[in-house]
Amino acid sequence: MMGIRNWLGQAASVSKLGLETIWERKGASATAVVGIAGVVAVAVATLSIAQGFRRTMTAGGDPALALVLRSGADTEMMSFLWLPDTRVIADAPGVARSELGPLASPELFVVINLPKRDTGTDANVPLRGVWPVAFQVNQAIEICAGRNFQPGRNEAIVGIGAVREFAGLELGQSIQAGHTQWTIVGHFRARGSLAESEIWTDATLLQNAYHRGNTFQSVWVRLERPEAFDQFKVALLSDPRLNVKVLRQTEYFADQSATVYNLVNGLGRLIALLMGLGAVFGAWNTMHSAVAARTREIATLRALGFGAGPVVVAVLVEALCLGLAGGVLGGLVAYGAFNGYRAATINWQSFSQVAFAFTVTPSLLVEGIAYATGIALLGGLFPALRAARLPVATALREL
Repeated sequence: MMGIRNWLGQAASVSKLGLETIWERKGASATAVVGIAGVVAVAVATLSIAQGFRRTMTAGGDPALALVLRSGADTEMMSFLWLPDTRVIADAPGVARSELGPLASPELFVVINLPKRDTGTDANVPLRGVWPVAFQVNQAIEICAGRNFQPGRNEAIVGIGAVREFAGLELGQSIQAGHTQWTIVGHFRARGSLAESEIWTDATLLQNAYHRGNTFQSVWVRLERPEAFDQFKVALLSDPRLNVKVLRQTEYFADQSATVYNLVNGLGRLIALLMGLGAVFGAWNTMHSAVAARTREIATLRALGFGAGPVVVAVLVEALCLGLAGGVLGGLVAYGAFNGYRAATINWQSFSQVAFAFTVTPSLLVEGIAYATGIALLGGLFPALRAARLPVATALREL
């Protein structure tokens, strides 16, 4: 027991002495901290793209919402339903009702080209045709400027995400869709969800503009309660009049976000790995210089009876502190510069733009700091072992 306490005491003493002399090596130490901070900032910023995209795709997820598509279709874009199909779906068990009737919203989904605000280049923006019941089905929709469109008129409302990213969507302006001009009469919020990247208008008029007849691409349904989903799904899949697939809203949006999320997340981690290798060598060089500068000090301590283990611990503690400083600095830079930064990217499932905000989450910051300490400890390991193996006599002759 005394041996362990003595070992720990030696490790604490040597570590304290090393930390107190960091200022004497401030140039090399600052280089290591800044290098590690750069790695962490880039890694966290890149991964925040994936987090922000997924958060937008899954925000406002409602377990009482279900989506019905044509069987075999992975997206609304690829689906096709006749008007009689939508009526059968609306009459299925488990569908909630209001004064408007069943809360089932047949919807049309097309994309139109609009210029981006920052570059002026055209991008695909989702245009959704809905009936009035859609606003009771998707209860997240809230008009925040102007007013709602009036059925039967060439009017549209726009999500605030699309307003921020694309030109020509201010109140009173007009957009071209099909062979028709649509006047923007309102902006809406949707709890930060994917709907904020869309434009909504009257479904019947949109059908006429694109010569779609009485066809739709999806039916969004509000269930009586989340537990009614299985009953609703079984009823539709067993109905011989239909050939459909049924998904929860949360399940559908999770699938929609998978491609972009996995791509950006994988790329971010690859970048972090490659940059981390360079930072490891930077930390190794810093700690090697620290050991070289403390040769006399280490030799004196060893001559006084300090063991090799406490010396290794002292060097690694110094490396750990530099790594923590770099990780915290990099995390703060990433959070200050990128958290909430708004951008738009293509959803490869629907080939339309999704407006989202970079999201630096607490878990990303913790992961970045952990990665920074790992880089520092790996970079400090070999210099620590070198310090422990330094022959006392040889070191003293270098004085």
